[in-house]
Amino acid sequence: MPTTTAPPAANPGRSAQPVRTTPVPLPTNDAARLRTLPASTKQVIIVQSGSQTSTSATLQAYARDGGSWTPVLGPMAARVGAKGFSDSKHEGDMTTPAGMFAIDATMYGISADPGVRYAYHRVVTDDWWNENSDTPGYNTFVHGPNPGGPSEALWTFVPQYNYFAVIRYNMPATPGRGSGIFLHVASGNSTAGCVSLAQGDLLSVLRWLDPAANPQIVMAPTAWLGRY
Repeated sequence: MPTTTAPPAANPGRSAQPVRTTPVPLPTNDAARLRTLPASTKQVIIVQSGSQTSTSATLQAYARDGGSWTPVLGPMAARVGAKGFSDSKHEGDMTTPAGMFAIDATMYGISADPGVRYAYHRVVTDDWWNENSDTPGYNTFVHGPNPGGPSEALWTFVPQYNYFAVIRYNMPATPGRGSGIFLHVASGNSTAGCVSLAQGDLLSVLRWLDPAANPQIVMAPTAWLGRY
């Protein structure tokens, strides 16, 4: 009787059919990388630099239509703090705070309203940004006597404060954590912690921003964007 060979037993550790998986789509742009944006946010600005200590950055703005983010402005050349970005900012350290922040309800400027969708206050003499952490109004706009400390006389900063938006960093304020973080006109140098753009670029951004879209601004070295 001839010898017969049994077929090899199935390996219980392997599936008889290949397992098919759906590839996870890669982010199509930097806005698509962000994980913590509020669901109501339809506009986002990303300011990023190549390293934590760089004072030069790029700004790009995105709009959300359904579930997709589309670049609408930029990239634009920007400047940030003289000591780059920090995730533990404190008053006077010359860094730009890293993180995700809203845009405050009022925009300001020494010049007349350029046609923004936000409330707009034209700066006059004795308009200050209170940067005195020993006062109750720390990190707010005030009109009147000098609040003291490093408070900024807003009407004296030309061209920087020709137009600016307030970034809601440290609001409500914790004393000593930093104040007066704005998106303003570039002077040609690094900043004390704000983000600056050429005036034409800034106006494009300010006119585009819509409070109904709950815009956010993300500021960080590129390597940190995945945190937000």
